[in-house]
Amino acid sequence: MASTTFSLSLSTLASSTAYNSGNHIPTISCKSNEKSSLCLSSSSFLGSKLNVSRRTSSANPMSMRNVRVTCSASVLPSALLFDCDGVLVDTEKDGHRISFNDTFKEKELGVTWDVDLYGELLKIGGGKERMTAYFNKTGWPEKAPSDEEERKQFIASLHKRKTELFMVLIEKKLLPLRPGVAKLIDQALEKGVKVAVCSTSNEKAVTAIVSFLLGPERAEKIQIFAGDVVPRKKPDPAIYTLAASTLGVDPSSCVVVEDSAIGLAAAKAAGMKCIVTKSG
Repeated sequence: MASTTFSLSLSTLASSTAYNSGNHIPTISCKSNEKSSLCLSSSSFLGSKLNVSRRTSSANPMSMRNVRVTCSASVLPSALLFDCDGVLVDTEKDGHRISFNDTFKEKELGVTWDVDLYGELLKIGGGKERMTAYFNKTGWPEKAPSDEEERKQFIASLHKRKTELFMVLIEKKLLPLRPGVAKLIDQALEKGVKVAVCSTSNEKAVTAIVSFLLGPERAEKIQIFAGDVVPRKKPDPAIYTLAASTLGVDPSSCVVVEDSAIGLAAAKAAGMKCIVTKSG
């Protein structure tokens, strides 16, 4: 039985909600034997599907009466959950790292985190946890207290100052949004998908990124779960579980956007779908 090649333009969908944000009309091609089907998602992450089934008859194998085209909306996620650092903004190398180093310099601790070292430290979720693990391994600075409870306060004070320095960078818009972030959020909100940011970073820093870089109109529609809102940081799923519960959605209907292994592990442990986007 000979195979048949055909193309179909999706012009009939041009006025549908799947394409109301642009003029691009994709075209698909399919090679078919007696029976074939093809499923295509639109170029939009939150688009529609086109199902193409072609059945040939022995009497007239090229009869277009046997081509069946059905259009159905994709099942949209109930919520789109973003990590912050490295996802919304490429903040780590030239944002958080610089702010940590400036804090260490201010406090005369004699500590500098270079790019390679900081890359390793990012395997630990949370800035306070990161500093604590580093000092536990390399030795605490002379200016640090010896009492365990006082050391927690010492770390908290360093982290507070680091956050203040980091927020200056954000307020001056020295760290821009990553390409496509605002567009994807707008598409989700337009289609009624809930949007939230779930991060181990300080809540004030995350709020500043959302407010200053995404703008107040978007910010008021985005819920933030950050910092010490949960007792255990990523890779523990607590922050994603809390987000799903607070938003009133099933974890299995959530899509997470992450950039790290610990973020991926947290999302999967929460029972969510996860997309990983590489950052610097």
